Amino acid sequence: MFRPGKRNLITDVAGLTVGQAEDAAARTGVTVLMTDKRYACAADMRGGAPGNTNVEALDPVNLVDGVDAIALSGGSAFGLDAVSGVMAYLRAKGRGFEIAPGAPKVPIAVGAILFDLANGGDKDWGEVPFYRALAIAACESAQRDFALGNAGAGLGAVAGAYQGGTGSASAVTDDGFTVGALAVVNAVGSPIIPGTDVFWAFPFERAGEFGGRRLKGPLPEIDSEIPRDAKGARASANTTIAIVATDADLTRVELKRLAIMAADGFARSLRPIHTPFDGDTVFAISTAKKTVGEFRNLDVLRLGALAADTIARAIARGVYEAESLGNTKSYRDTFGGKP
Repeated sequence: MFRPGKRNLITDVAGLTVGQAEDAAARTGVTVLMTDKRYACAADMRGGAPGNTNVEALDPVNLVDGVDAIALSGGSAFGLDAVSGVMAYLRAKGRGFEIAPGAPKVPIAVGAILFDLANGGDKDWGEVPFYRALAIAACESAQRDFALGNAGAGLGAVAGAYQGGTGSASAVTDDGFTVGALAVVNAVGSPIIPGTDVFWAFPFERAGEFGGRRLKGPLPEIDSEIPRDAKGARASANTTIAIVATDADLTRVELKRLAIMAADGFARSLRPIHTPFDGDTVFAISTAKKTVGEFRNLDVLRLGALAADTIARAIARGVYEAESLGNTKSYRDTFGGKP
């Protein structure tokens, strides 16, 4: 059994903060997960159109043993500049990997991007995209409480036919492990069961966190074709990116398995998923503040299952908390605020 954490945010995992910055006119932004020190991290990529920075370095066979921050950004490939902004901020704070005595420390930041260039915002930024500056501003604003919906990298996101957004959720097990998730939802697939106002993730909801709507009858017959409320597929025009965090002292190999299992939360909350047009990526990070028991593989199993459910909740919350933007209506403007 589990319960949501105090904030019901990824920052219920101690040692983590989240900062966000947006450009309202451009309808884009950056979300950064900051750590109080470098922590072990892994990643899993399932989408057919990924965009990321330094993810290969997270392979457990490689030298770098952890990350100082994770950046999630709008802007498609232009948003990859966000990682350099995070690194600049961290270097100024004296953070980083010491490669050689006397040499400058190198902050370890990784990141992933989503496509929001066609959402109607003003993208005429001139020769220098503003994602580096947005990332620095996001780092400066990092704290344990942060906004959901039209915030950070989720500002201009779209999920199926609905406004997408930034979502988060957490879970605390009866024996004291904490799992948190942060997701930016910009999927081809729909978060809603066709012909209803119910989120695909509804079985995992806690305390009405995304509206409390339930099916009033049996599950409708599901068409095998793309749902009508999935947005028009355009190459590289989508992507859901997420971070799952835990305080369990998992190894880098165990974190890789956690990331793989957590990716199933996408399939529990969006349909279709991992398409040729999505760059779906999950980062998994451990603050290692709580010791795993004797039967490590069993703990990895249950934490991985919980991580998938928590990501599903975070995805639904991101869509539920979003407000209409431009020509894209929000979930609540489409179906009303209460069931």
